[in-house]
Amino acid sequence: MTQPLKSLKVLDFSTLLPGPYATLMMADLGADVLRIESPTRPDLVRALPPLDTSGHSAAHSYLNRNKKAMALDLKSPDAKNIIHKLLAEYDVLVEQFRPGVMARLGLDYKTLKAINPKLIYCSITGYGQTGPLKDRAGHDINYLALSGVADYSRRKGEKPVPQGLQIADIAGGSHHAVMAVLAAVIERSQTGEGQHLDISMTDCAFSMNAMFAAGMLGGGVEPQAESTMLNGGSFYDYYETSDGRYMSVGSLEPQFLMQLCDALEIKHLIGKAGSQTPEDIHEFKQAISDKLKGQSFDYWTDVFAKLDCCVEPVLSFKEASQQPHAQARNWLSDAAALNAEGKCLTQLSNPISKPTQIHNTGGAIGSDTEQVLTEQGFSIEAVADWKKKKVIR
Repeated sequence: MTQPLKSLKVLDFSTLLPGPYATLMMADLGADVLRIESPTRPDLVRALPPLDTSGHSAAHSYLNRNKKAMALDLKSPDAKNIIHKLLAEYDVLVEQFRPGVMARLGLDYKTLKAINPKLIYCSITGYGQTGPLKDRAGHDINYLALSGVADYSRRKGEKPVPQGLQIADIAGGSHHAVMAVLAAVIERSQTGEGQHLDISMTDCAFSMNAMFAAGMLGGGVEPQAESTMLNGGSFYDYYETSDGRYMSVGSLEPQFLMQLCDALEIKHLIGKAGSQTPEDIHEFKQAISDKLKGQSFDYWTDVFAKLDCCVEPVLSFKEASQQPHAQARNWLSDAAALNAEGKCLTQLSNPISKPTQIHNTGGAIGSDTEQVLTEQGFSIEAVADWKKKKVIR
């Protein structure tokens, strides 16, 4: 797959993670993304450490690669005129403000639809455009808490653990936003009309309860901490090695379970692996734990590398990025642009298009403002005047 979205032109008003990650995926796949940012209140991610070899926030450089950058004061009447002109060409808009903010700026869907009826307008928020929580602030940890995910994703008697991966932000907000936009593009090709997409990260996180939700809604069994096959209620779990590292054990199917028991020399306990009795489950898990605790991480990594039974080492991110499989599958890509030291920036690849073509990394505030405006037909004098009045940067 090369550049399948090259016909899409996207106006990106989002900040932080969910919206920028969504438009990053679209930009990597060829969409022409113009990121519009405040000239006086820049995205907080710009200040997020650590810095990359270009001297900028590594997260910002990654999230905003392959995009153009415009700085525009949305509270200015002139800004509205600029946006209206851009809408003649840009047919997708992504925003991440709280409900009502874009309306107060005169940039809500109803207003902009009158200018471009084909506009696909995607709003990503914590709780959606309607409902009693719509105006409430929130972060990933809150969305996972309110969607029921955090409660059963923990050990019995212990508090939920903050996730290293922003599940609701990315899997909930970003991915669902991209799916919704592309579905709307297909529908627009059939109807000729755009639409307003209401993406709630909490709604999406709730929908990802999937199997556990089905069990409760269809079978009346509410998921509890360490109570199901996939959340620690069976031997499907993480186990410590003698040197304080961990192995992941997912040998649920009979053919994999047999290999696991052979490797650990606990075949006499195999009948307890699928038992529903807490005592049997505890005995089998303890046997696995005792065996794995008896040897080092490297020892068990070598043992299970020779088997095919769903047992893998828990790698650090650095180890994961350097493993042979990561290299063979192009998990990382180098940017075409060089930094001041003449070095390439290495970033995560887009998993759909690998290796990913990285034409630029997140630029300075307003780095493309003047070029975009002159290409839209605005005069050099008008651009200079807006710059003087701090409408643009």
